[in-house]
Amino acid sequence: MNTANKLTMLRVVLIPVFLVLAYSGQNTWTFVVYITACITDFLDGYIARNYNQTTNFGKFMDPLADKVLVLAAMCYFVDFGFMPGWAVAIVLFREFAVSGMRLIAVEQGKVIAAAWSGKIKTACTMICLCAMLLFWRYEFVRIGSTALILISTVYSGIEYFWKNKDVFKNAQ
Repeated sequence: MNTANKLTMLRVVLIPVFLVLAYSGQNTWTFVVYITACITDFLDGYIARNYNQTTNFGKFMDPLADKVLVLAAMCYFVDFGFMPGWAVAIVLFREFAVSGMRLIAVEQGKVIAAAWSGKIKTACTMICLCAMLLFWRYEFVRIGSTALILISTVYSGIEYFWKNKDVFKNAQ
């Protein structure tokens, strides 16, 4: 297993650690673990691209780890009333819809690469969730962060579907 994949797996291992710390009220350590997991996302991508460590395992596991990390944090915030459940439902819908479109494209022999809007969506979401972890007491931070997450999520979802609408023309 190469360095990039080890970092991805570290992120996966940090998710339950994050949740245990969050639910036990260890706010500082919760933030430290979450930001560490977010940094591994940046590092594994950088290492994979720049040191020729891109693998099929990484192509599958990296986005999965990102989604689980982000959704774990969002579910935590929903649990405590700091984020509406419908916001998480919108994020989930976008993730399932884009994944479904990618599956249809694969059946047609096409690969839909990650778009910049998707990368920006992930970064925006991780940053907003960090802000919420730090400043959860402030309603304007929670509302603003939720709004930014939703705007970037909806925009990137629309862009993915618009740029790849031909996938559905050829679908059976």
